[in-house]
Order: sequence, then structure tokens, then C-alpha cells
Amino acid sequence: MAGQRIDIMELRSLIVLKLKGLSNRKVADYLKVNRKTVDGYTSRFKALGLTFQELIELDEVALRDLFTENSQTEKERYELLSKQFPTFQKELQKPGGTLQELWKDYFEKNSGGYKYTQFAFHYRNWKNRSSHSGKLIHKAGEKLFIDFCGKKPWYIDRSTGEQIDVEVFIAVLPCSQYTFVMAVPSQKREDLIGRMEACLRWMGGVPQAIVSDNLKSAVSKGSKYAPVINKTFAGFALHYGCVVDPARPHHPQDKALVERSVELVYQRIYYHLRKHTYFSLKDLNKAIAELLEAYNDYLFAHGGGSRRSYFIDLEKQYLQQITSGPYSIRQYRRAKVQKTAHIYMSEDRNYYSVPYRFTGMHVEVQYNQDKLEVFYNHDRIASHERSYKSGHYTTITDHMPSSHQAYGQWSPEYFQNRARGTGACTLAYIERLFSQYNYPEIAYKQSQGILSFEKTYSKERLEAACKRALEHHKASYRTIEMILKNNLDTMDQEYEVQSGPAIPEHSNIRGASHYQ
Repeated sequence: MAGQRIDIMELRSLIVLKLKGLSNRKVADYLKVNRKTVDGYTSRFKALGLTFQELIELDEVALRDLFTENSQTEKERYELLSKQFPTFQKELQKPGGTLQELWKDYFEKNSGGYKYTQFAFHYRNWKNRSSHSGKLIHKAGEKLFIDFCGKKPWYIDRSTGEQIDVEVFIAVLPCSQYTFVMAVPSQKREDLIGRMEACLRWMGGVPQAIVSDNLKSAVSKGSKYAPVINKTFAGFALHYGCVVDPARPHHPQDKALVERSVELVYQRIYYHLRKHTYFSLKDLNKAIAELLEAYNDYLFAHGGGSRRSYFIDLEKQYLQQITSGPYSIRQYRRAKVQKTAHIYMSEDRNYYSVPYRFTGMHVEVQYNQDKLEVFYNHDRIASHERSYKSGHYTTITDHMPSSHQAYGQWSPEYFQNRARGTGACTLAYIERLFSQYNYPEIAYKQSQGILSFEKTYSKERLEAACKRALEHHKASYRTIEMILKNNLDTMDQEYEVQSGPAIPEHSNIRGASHYQ
């Protein structure tokens, strides 16, 4: 460095005066040093890319480390370090990568290199100059950002000519910026999970966290600190061994990357879609997939690779392996355990047993296409294979009370005594109903319903209905209900025997002429 060397106190004074905007000549006059000395230091500041504000914030040790060597030595030391900055940046994106570990490796190979404070200072300064302001460093395989695009493409329904608008799901791995795009009928929970499933299998792995922009189908209740995750979406994440981490409300930096990706998708995918007409969602997605291939292969402006190459080289190896099969969407319902120790599933008109000690309590029912589970206070108390046979009772023996236990006031004898007061046919019908089940509790509710028809129709009509119903092989509440509702119990008995049960008129029943 040309000119004389100054001490740390004078160097700080020089920086303060330059921060105030004084010329090099003025600074030299104030410090009583040669102007070339000031010129030399300011040139050195510029070569290192340091502002006066950054310099004034350094402590004495840091300043001494920067400016005790001559300019040529310092320049060579900095150039050697700066060449490694791009490599450091990639290493920091790997799980467990820290500046401290990188400095240890650097210093072992360069004993005359920078101490940790200046090593970190120079790297962060380079990172700030080479990156957008406020840009976050994302670890490989750590997060997957998801959202729906605001603009909606469409296809034409051939049968009606109607234009069908669709949503577009987008997912971005922020480290490599590898992007998945797919059209979907709606933003409903089922469509979101379906596209998430397709996305993970397309990427061939699972991130540690899925970051959603507080989508209604993913987040039931948004919050800065404790958002409530939709149970079905949380179940999906659990199935694949990751978590849901919603973006924080009013923190745009949390979702800046995915929003930027949406803009790029508009430019490089949507723009080309407008040149063609599509006649199904499948055709539209086929076109999107082809354009997405080119999008992920597009070279970054700063060079050095594409989204796909960054994903393969840097990120793919850090995604968790997919070890489970496809996720089956779970539905959630609340139900009350009936006196029969069963819960009723209105969707299928079926009954499932629950341990009798939970009778009268409210429980949570979780089910998918194959399985139904019952929970009380987050503990699973029952599990059944799903039944689709209407009116069917799925019962586990251990759930039922022992035969000598009182079941409230209900028992087979209780209902038989009540039926006896109506008539012999009613008693015979109730006895047949109980004989159909291994567990008498299953017949309690139907018996109660059958005997309650006395209040609506009369004892005489109920007795006549039971007499007619005894001609059928199986006893049920529905049979009695239909007989009374359609007045079949009042028809001439001889006519009934000759002609069989009358069929009520219905607009959906077609005559024989329809099939000629």
C-alpha cells in the first residue's frame, strides 16, 4: 500500500471521516498523513467490496486482521478465499452445513488464511452482493413450498361446448427451485392431496416439511404462532413422514420464492397453452407436463446449471425415500355411542361396535375406503374393516356387555313383554328379530322403533303389519315401516295371498312395455 502505515485508532478516524463524505485530501489534512496513504486505504476498501458503514461496525481485532498486511498480500489472500465462495454456498445448502465447519476445512489447508471472524464477514458480504436483498438460504431436502396459481386455464367440454375453468397446483423445492405444476378441478382437500401425492412420486422423495400458503384445504385456522392444520392434510403428511409448516400470515418473504415461480409459470407455461384448445383435463395436463420439462431444463441467468441439474446434483439425495403406499384420504365425523354399544354411520347406514363402557359418550370416527377407527380423547378404542352393506352391524364380541349385566332397562325380555301386550304376531315378530343376531343388543333399537308404531298407527294396525311381515324370511324395522306407510296391512288377506305383496306406485318403476 502506497504511503505510510497508520495505527488502528487513526484507521477508525479515517473511516469516520470518509463516512461523513470528506475527500481524501481533507481526510489527510485532518489526520496529518500523506494523501497517498489515504488513497491507498480507500482503494483497499473498494477492492474488498467493503462500505464505510460496514467497516465502522467491525471491532478492533477484525480491523487489525484486515489491514495489518500489505495490500498485495491481502489481495492474494482475499482472492484465494473468494474463489471458494460459490462452493461454500452449495455446501451450506446441504443439511448440517455451517460456516464454522467450512472455515475449519479452509484454515487447515491455508494456515495463513483468515481467522473465523473475517472469514465469515467476507463470505456474508459476498453473499449479500450476489443475492437479492433478504433472500433466505434454503437447505437441500428441507422444504417444499406449495400453492395454487391465481389465473385459471381451461378446457372445452366436447359434449356441451362449455368452457371448464380449472385450478393449477404448483410446488417448488426452494433449494434447487425444481418445480412441479399440474392442473386440478378445484382447490378442495381431495384434489390438493391427490396432486401432492403425484408431486412427491414425481420428485421421487419427500421433504422434511410442506410449506403451504394457509390454503383452506391445508390449514383449518391460520395463526402466526400456532396454525391449526386440516386433519386430513396432517394425516397425509404423517403417512409420508413429514410435517405441514404453513407460511406465516403477513410475512411475504416466507412465500416469495413460490410467488416468483408462479410468475415464471405464467410466462413459460401459460403463455404457450393459449396457442391450443384442449378438450379434457388429461389433455391439458399432458401439455403442461411437456412445457414443465423445458421449464426445469431452462438455464439460470447466472449460469451454472438448470433447476433439474441443481435438483439432481444437490437436492435429490437429501429427500426422504417414499416407503409407503398411496395415501387413502381419511374422513372425520363425530358420533354418539348408542345404547346398543354401536355408533351409526349415516353415510353407509351401517353400525360399528364400540366397547360398551363408552355408551352415551361422544367419540371421533376416522375412516377411509377400507378401514374405520373410533377414538375417544385421542385414544383409539375400536377398529373395523369398512362395511358397505346397508343396515349391517359390524360387531366385536369383546365390545358387548356380558349376558348377566344390566343394559339400562333394555333386554330381550323387556321388548318381548311389550310386544306381548300388542298381540301374538307382534311378539312372534320381535322374537324372530332377536333370533337373527348373535348379540341381542343389536336388535334393541329396531325393536324400540317397531313397538313405537303403536303411537302413530294403533295396536291393531301394528299387529296386522307384523302378521303380514311374518310371511317374509327376515325381520326388520324397515319392513314394518313400509307395510304401514303404504297401508298394506289393511288390504284383503285373501288378495294378498293370491297376488303377493302389493308394490307401491313409483315414477321410477317401468312397465313391461318399456322393454319391448
